[in-house]
Amino acid sequence: MSWIEQLAKTYEEAKSQVGNANDKTPLMPICHTMQNAHVEVTIDDQGNFIQATAIDKGDAPTLMPCTEKSGGRTSGIEAHPLCDKLIYLAVDYFDHCDINTNKLKQRASDAHLQYVTSLQKWAENSNHPTPAIILKYIENGDVIKNLVQSKMLYLDENGQISEKWKGDKGEQPNIFKTLGATTKPSDLLVRWTVESKDTLQSKCHSDSSLWDAWIEYSLTNLTKRGLCCVTGEEVILADTHPSKLRHSGDKAKLISSNDSSGFTFRGKFTDADQACTIGFDTTQKAHNALRWLIARQGRRFGDQTIIAWSTQVIDAPDPTASTFDLLELGGETSNTSEPVVNTAEVFAKRLGKYIAGYGSKIKEKDTNNIVIISVDSATPGRMAIRYYRELKASEFLERIQQWHESCAWYQFFGKDRQFVGATAPRDIAQAAYGKKLDTKDKLLGSTVNRLLPCIIDGAQIPRDLVESCVRHACNPLSMEPWERQKTLGIACSLYRKLHHERNYTMNHEEDRNTRDYLYGSLLAIADHIEERALHLAGEKRDTNAMKLMQRFAERPFSTWRNIALALTPYLSRLKNKREGVHLRLSQKLDQTYDRITANDYTDDKPLSGEFLLGFHTMRKSLWDSIKKEQTEQQD
Repeated sequence: MSWIEQLAKTYEEAKSQVGNANDKTPLMPICHTMQNAHVEVTIDDQGNFIQATAIDKGDAPTLMPCTEKSGGRTSGIEAHPLCDKLIYLAVDYFDHCDINTNKLKQRASDAHLQYVTSLQKWAENSNHPTPAIILKYIENGDVIKNLVQSKMLYLDENGQISEKWKGDKGEQPNIFKTLGATTKPSDLLVRWTVESKDTLQSKCHSDSSLWDAWIEYSLTNLTKRGLCCVTGEEVILADTHPSKLRHSGDKAKLISSNDSSGFTFRGKFTDADQACTIGFDTTQKAHNALRWLIARQGRRFGDQTIIAWSTQVIDAPDPTASTFDLLELGGETSNTSEPVVNTAEVFAKRLGKYIAGYGSKIKEKDTNNIVIISVDSATPGRMAIRYYRELKASEFLERIQQWHESCAWYQFFGKDRQFVGATAPRDIAQAAYGKKLDTKDKLLGSTVNRLLPCIIDGAQIPRDLVESCVRHACNPLSMEPWERQKTLGIACSLYRKLHHERNYTMNHEEDRNTRDYLYGSLLAIADHIEERALHLAGEKRDTNAMKLMQRFAERPFSTWRNIALALTPYLSRLKNKREGVHLRLSQKLDQTYDRITANDYTDDKPLSGEFLLGFHTMRKSLWDSIKKEQTEQQD
């Protein structure tokens, strides 16, 4: 139960943020929930209808009172106390909907009766005027009539609510745009505005006095007491626990014990309370804090959501961010005082300053713990914690720094996104599986979950992911030119991380004479020679080295013979037009030949991922030398 305790602590630290109108998803007061409303009905302080308006999608998330049961409702009838759907609000709902069975009519009747009864009890036991005003309007029975008058609902010739707009699409009313394709007009949700000269805040969902009135009334109706397994105190206990954690339509719950017939806990316990009891106040605060943190700084990968935060509500570094995003390099320009991160030295300096900056914030706030949690749902109704860690803040920062340093490599994600550092788990998953994974892809979520322990716990990176990235990097013709460079950088980064004991550097190592590294260097030189010669001739096509790279990785000695023979005309072209370039590249080729032994050279077994490191570093070294020559000529 440590996660509930930490979230409840976070809620207490962030109480000043409760109901913050500047937050798209604010930290909610207890006994409240958040749902997307579609229509706002305005009435006066006598319960008379004024107007009804469609709510823009950006303003749709609505903070509304809920009971313990209605806050976690997934099916069945369970009314919210104030804002709800038409089936609860309208006494004549079944007269205007296609309800052909007595069972459905009874369901609509029960829903309305439950709503009215609940609102009536609140009005009778509260000093706040709003519940009584809304109750008076509801008892008039004109909800659907007023919505039709305001053109929020449309009736057909039989007096039934039209579920689709039947007119010209260009004249479609705003309400149909608000509802979208997934919500029927008969299921729209109403929120309230009460215009009164005695009330400063007319919008019910923003009225903090109304929040407090509902909380006070709601707590008086809870009588079940017992030991809270989180706090160790005897308090009012929760019967059910909130849902809607990741978004307003999320029905999955972290804690659920409502299955009394499906043998979920039978055989071990006679009732759910024997397993664990949690205080109502504790579970409300913990779930509200989790919902707020997910909306504020959560990262979604399919159904999986990952958040990292401190118990003192300091934004922790995102463990799933790339170095580019972590250091916020996207906003750099040539006029900034900080150098662009394009060398290993600058990268190390910037990362060190970033971690030190966070360290100073944590010291100032006296923050002890950083919490990392990953939640996922296998079914629409059940959610699980797939990963959970509590770390000292200093230890967490050290591990983030270690991850980015140990995975550092030259990365190319496009013209405006080149950096030195580690890539995001999302990009690693795409490089490993050779396809673009969208946020709904479960493969993306499972891959990120496998990488989390590598980032947070310092665990060894999965070998199969590394090998998969290497295989895709060895097949450049299957990718666009920019994607080849991106995949190559990721593969080198992961291979370096997996074999950290070999101490690979990001620059070409003249003293590393292993077979695979040198064969990669040879391939890079051959690619460079042909690329330079093609450029002189104004040709744009893939080099033979690129075309044969996959075969070269499997049979280097036999494939190299074909590549080397094909270089002859390109070397001749360079000798005729760029004699200095020809001399330098020929010498580089001979020097690399001299470094490889005869036995290694004739060995035709497949190359490991190390050859990509030799290829990438040599390729970069050759192009860097050209840039250096051009700079010297300009000077």
